[in-house]
Amino acid sequence: MKAICFYFQVHQPIRLRSYRFFDIGEKQDYFDEHNNKFIMRKVAQKNYLPMNALLLDLIKEYGSAFKVSFSISGTALDQFEIYAPDVLESFQRLAETGNVEFLAETYAHSLSALKSKEEFTKQVQAQAKKIEQLFGQKPTTFRNTELIYSDEIGAMVADMGYKVMLTEGAKHVMGWRSPNYMYTNAINPKLKLLLKNFQLSDDIAFRFSQQSWKEWPLTTEKFVGWLTQINPAEEVINLFMDYETFGEHQWEETGIFDFMRALPGRVFSHSDFSFATPAELSEKLQPVSSIHVPYPISWADEERDLTAWLGNELQDEAFDKLYALEEKVKMCNDPQIQQNWLYLQTSDHFYYMCTKFFSDGDVHKYFNPYGTPYEAFINYMNVLSDFIIRVEKQTRYAKTDVDEVKEAAKKLFEKTGKLARGKARQTKRVVKETLDKTKEIKFEDIKNMSDTAVKKLLHEIDLKKLSIAMEDAGVEIREKILPNLGKRARKQFDEWQEEIKKAKKSDIKKYKKEIEDKLRDLFGKKK
Repeated sequence: MKAICFYFQVHQPIRLRSYRFFDIGEKQDYFDEHNNKFIMRKVAQKNYLPMNALLLDLIKEYGSAFKVSFSISGTALDQFEIYAPDVLESFQRLAETGNVEFLAETYAHSLSALKSKEEFTKQVQAQAKKIEQLFGQKPTTFRNTELIYSDEIGAMVADMGYKVMLTEGAKHVMGWRSPNYMYTNAINPKLKLLLKNFQLSDDIAFRFSQQSWKEWPLTTEKFVGWLTQINPAEEVINLFMDYETFGEHQWEETGIFDFMRALPGRVFSHSDFSFATPAELSEKLQPVSSIHVPYPISWADEERDLTAWLGNELQDEAFDKLYALEEKVKMCNDPQIQQNWLYLQTSDHFYYMCTKFFSDGDVHKYFNPYGTPYEAFINYMNVLSDFIIRVEKQTRYAKTDVDEVKEAAKKLFEKTGKLARGKARQTKRVVKETLDKTKEIKFEDIKNMSDTAVKKLLHEIDLKKLSIAMEDAGVEIREKILPNLGKRARKQFDEWQEEIKKAKKSDIKKYKKEIEDKLRDLFGKKK
């Protein structure tokens, strides 16, 4: 048996509103209802509704031969019910076909597995119950937030009774081994593992519209051709990706919907692959070995680790401060406090605090409501300060007047503000020191820059000069620059290509030097 396993992540955080110091002790409406509704409807129109309709058409065309799987966070499901009942109904129509598996995950798309087994288990049970209520399926497959996995997390999942779990086929874990087999947890071999084939998954999810990619354009003929070249002994190709790949990250104009519509037919006519869900594979495939993952991995960034969410002191402080409340929150009977506690755990809040300027983690900053990580930290800590006061009031005081609340808030704000300023200065200093080590920044260093840094550079330089400087640059630089160009800039870039091919070597060298000077000016020390 050779199978393709499609898995799609569906998640929307419940974003915080702008919450000031003066709101602490006064307002408990932490969440931005307007923005959450706007984004949900935007993604619904561009992604959820058209892609669900496409999948339903494929299932009608190919019957039981075509299958896919989803995990949908509880925060996304809650927002479907409030803002997008039409989206929820479209997922329910998919569920009714019997060709779609719905997976379990944490309700809040949280990092609770890293901090509290009790909270982790509670959230998984809540999300699984919601899945069963809405879609009539009791999940048997587990997928943790951002594919985060370790031996210990896997053991916890096995203890909850799940048969199979999805995670990343990280190179530093796999070594010479292929992700195209079934594996098992190193502690409890009863838990089977399906590993993402990140190369083929990312060809669709990230590189599909990159015209600088040497394999662009990606066609079904080419993709299925790659599948047929895989070692015949390898059993499963796991294509795991964010569902917003279709229509949001890769716009309809790129042809991504046409690609997906044509893919099953090409697979059936030109390969011996079939489609299967994780639950089916757990029954049919035998593991080849266990894999040892002593430290948590994820599907984020080149590092495939946790540093997108817990990579600096701002994130660590907010994360630790939140989970220090766990025992007290359990003592509270207020339903709003319980809901706020759940929503404040969503991993996106910590991702917005990420300061990895020279990394590729920026893809998850899609719809980031903050201008800087420091703004994200301060806003979150303001909210958390008020939340702490409410929890303390319920667990420690029979009565608390407004003055007591304000005084507690003031102390918390002073501590939070001082921490934010100190951590911001410290983090900026670390980043600057890192950059200062590369006083002689070269044009080639662009390939190592984050999307945020690239966009800042593009804002500061002449695009035509950059286009000329790129004429003899490597493909990695082009792959970094081109996706960050706006539509108008990209059109100009394409129009200049014939002219640029005639550029003199002296001009290429001159403009490279100008851009290197600008890089040093923006990100390092000048000579």
